[in-house]
Amino acid sequence: MLYLGIDLGTSSVKLLLTDEKGSILKTAVREYPLIFPRDGWSEQHPSDWWEGTLSALDEITKGIDRSLIRGIGVAGQMHGLVILDENDEVIRPAILWNDGRTEKEVDYLNNTVGRDVLSECTANIAFAGFTAPKILWLKNNEPENFRRIKKIMLPKDYINYRLTGVHATDYSDASGMLLLDVKNRCWSEKMLDICDITKDMMPRLFESSDIIGKVKDELCLPSAEVVAGAGDNAAAAIGTGTLGNGRCNISLGTSGTVFISSDSFSVDSFNSLHSFCHADGKYHLMGCMLSAASCNKWFSEEILRENDFSLLQKDITDSMLGNNNIYFLPYLMGERSPINDTDARGVFIGLSLDTKREDTVLAVLEGVSFAIRDSFEVAKSLGLDIKESCLVGGGAKSPLWRKILANILGIRLNILKTEQGPGLGAVILALAGTGEYSSVNEAASAIAEISESIIPDKELTALYEEKYQKYRQIYPALKDVFRNLR
Repeated sequence: MLYLGIDLGTSSVKLLLTDEKGSILKTAVREYPLIFPRDGWSEQHPSDWWEGTLSALDEITKGIDRSLIRGIGVAGQMHGLVILDENDEVIRPAILWNDGRTEKEVDYLNNTVGRDVLSECTANIAFAGFTAPKILWLKNNEPENFRRIKKIMLPKDYINYRLTGVHATDYSDASGMLLLDVKNRCWSEKMLDICDITKDMMPRLFESSDIIGKVKDELCLPSAEVVAGAGDNAAAAIGTGTLGNGRCNISLGTSGTVFISSDSFSVDSFNSLHSFCHADGKYHLMGCMLSAASCNKWFSEEILRENDFSLLQKDITDSMLGNNNIYFLPYLMGERSPINDTDARGVFIGLSLDTKREDTVLAVLEGVSFAIRDSFEVAKSLGLDIKESCLVGGGAKSPLWRKILANILGIRLNILKTEQGPGLGAVILALAGTGEYSSVNEAASAIAEISESIIPDKELTALYEEKYQKYRQIYPALKDVFRNLR
């Protein structure tokens, strides 16, 4: 039998076709446009997602008996607001995770409703990217569209609806809406009231590997059943085998994530990390950096005018590691975890007349790594013992960056043989949901294979420990300065 994973990203949809062992047979990608109606706004047409999915499906199944496809899993960009009317027609373009129009609504939720109330109801506080502030924005700015709402869903749930006709979501994706009672895994009645919506408007909740329905007859996939799927970060974690207490996955992509799985529910006292449900039926903590590998891309391409990253890193010697006197704050777009400060900005500190190009390149790599450690420190304060992590994303391709990060964190970093991101996690959920494997854990353990590991060096880790303690002093000293620069 064959299985299909669909990864609905921000710029494209990617489909993976695998066998029953999770081995990838074919892939297909379709890009679609982003819409920026105003500065800081970000939208897409759900119809573009669906048309791209159908086109990629036709490509990936060409010459294949479509009746052999047994299961489908969908992973997707989180937090986006998709609204349907009484005829299940899309009312307006989806408002995406990276949309920044909800500043007033976030302020209302955090400071009028109150962070304590939000944390009690949802285990999280409001961020501009979350779904609940978008709903309030719609109520305040597009009341006619707001009154037409019959169903609210997330991006990947729209694909599942088009596949099955079922209004469904999973707990991992729903956790990022600021509408889910994460601890008790149900919709928060209080948050629905605050947003002036009803439970009837919300999709039915499922575990990520639960089957929500069969594919509609007209799509010619007669044997295929669809599982609920997961948000992209949870699905990517499944794809790397990040399950179990204290297991970790770090993504050094354009943005950065620290994903730490947990057997039990927990939330830190300052809500510095997101506390979400995991796609394995348990929980996870997640730190989100707005600028990670994009810091290196920006500095290399825009400032140094060089797009060969390895060329810029070749003059950085082992003796420079842990001995660099230049520090870099990676807050080029403000920051989410753990400081939640939209005013924060990027900073170099320690420049002098003898500063060389390689010192600044190294500082950028170290600064991003220090910021990742900030999220680790919050998780450790909750009693989670993190001894190793998978490392994925574009930044993970740099041997130098891998070494720096392993020693700043003081843990083993594992690189996978095959990195297919959320799409492979979606396949694993489908394999478990259709019974090919007995559980998500069994499927992930069988499919996620490590190709190499980076082991920290005790002496270098000690040097970076000293540097990290100095780095920690910089943001608090500049916090008020950032605010005054607005």
